[in-house]
Amino acid sequence: MSPILALPSSMPAYNLTPRMELLPSEGLRTPDIQAPILDRPQGIQDARPAGDSFASMLGRMVSEVNAKQNIASESVAALQSGQNVPLHQAVIAMEEASVSFQLMVEVRNKLLESYQELMRMQI
Repeated sequence: MSPILALPSSMPAYNLTPRMELLPSEGLRTPDIQAPILDRPQGIQDARPAGDSFASMLGRMVSEVNAKQNIASESVAALQSGQNVPLHQAVIAMEEASVSFQLMVEVRNKLLESYQELMRMQI
């Protein structure tokens, strides 16, 4: 059964849209949501370093996925050997590794698809 279907039907539905209230003394009040700042103040640089290339970003992503896979395998091995490792911690580590690996595979698929599309272009 789906987790959403397992919820009781008597649960209230939440409306997450901002409300605008009419106050007698102020008139129409704006919602309590901050608008994003679109202009960057002068003197503020990008957060990434200037030498950070796309290849290094991909390499960092692969190494992070590898680290999560190593952490997951270590926590499972510790759990199997009887060390004091909580079961939920091992399961969470495995899921983090799985999700990050799936993301990496999808990024690879999109990159490969883009490369193939570029190769099909006629000059």
